[in-house]
Amino acid sequence: MPHFHFTPLTDEIHITDLVTIHYFEYRNDFFFPGEHHDFWEFLCVDKGEVIVTAESQEYILKKGNIIFHKPNEFHSVRANGIIAPNLIVISFHCNSPTMSFFDHKILDIGEHEHTLLARLIAESLQTFDSPLEDPFLTGLSLTPAPPFGSLQMIRLYLEQLLIRLIRQDQQYHPHVDHPMTVFAYSNIPKKSVRQQNDLQLYRHLLSFLEENIDKQLTIDHICQELHCSSSQAEKLFSEQHHCGIIRYFSKMKIEKAKEFIRANHMNFTQIAESLGYSSVHYFSRQFKKFTGMTPSEYSYSVKVLIEGE
Repeated sequence: MPHFHFTPLTDEIHITDLVTIHYFEYRNDFFFPGEHHDFWEFLCVDKGEVIVTAESQEYILKKGNIIFHKPNEFHSVRANGIIAPNLIVISFHCNSPTMSFFDHKILDIGEHEHTLLARLIAESLQTFDSPLEDPFLTGLSLTPAPPFGSLQMIRLYLEQLLIRLIRQDQQYHPHVDHPMTVFAYSNIPKKSVRQQNDLQLYRHLLSFLEENIDKQLTIDHICQELHCSSSQAEKLFSEQHHCGIIRYFSKMKIEKAKEFIRANHMNFTQIAESLGYSSVHYFSRQFKKFTGMTPSEYSYSVKVLIEGE
């Protein structure tokens, strides 16, 4: 009878506790005077730009930048007075020696890392009752019946993110010259020509919507400009966003409107005009339809969250 040897599965990075998870939509005049605490924290810029102070150093972070604060490091953050930023801030306990890699590091996240963060946020929304936009949150409370394995999923997403950031910096590449590696990679399903074409069309559609966010678009106009059928466009957006392309375009407009409101450079009438709405009243109705608040209520809610009124 053969004697089997077991290989222990070690953790290069092991997160023991989650402290807070935040997704902030800040005004362009936001200022957090700073703090320090005995656990790790990172800040990732999802949209816009912020100025971060770590100890005595000041850094400008833009979309896709992520900065780590080690335990007991004083840090503060402020908006630049022009752009209203969206930030992801996550804090956690981790005693793994490998975490020293992140000391004084500003890194860029790619598409895969952004996906991990998006999944982490989505899992957190199902797991915790705590509002992720509350800047004064000091702990997380579980929902009465969180999904099976949700806390483990959050930890795995977070640990994957950290591992990928380290590998990315070390320019990690698999040993593709090894025959078994070649076998393994050759058996990963490749995207068909049709899938590649669909992805390219989807990206063109997204770019077109972003470039024309100040206009009123119909699906016929969009498809005519990009030489595709309406059924193809609807199918792509249904697969990616579980809604049609026009509804997605409407959501994009509302997200841009929220940024404009937080930037505080235009009144509601000017925002409505800049986004191609026929009237400020129609804009207000659409805003409430997608956010549950009027533009005025949203503006006040952001002010209250930041100032703690």
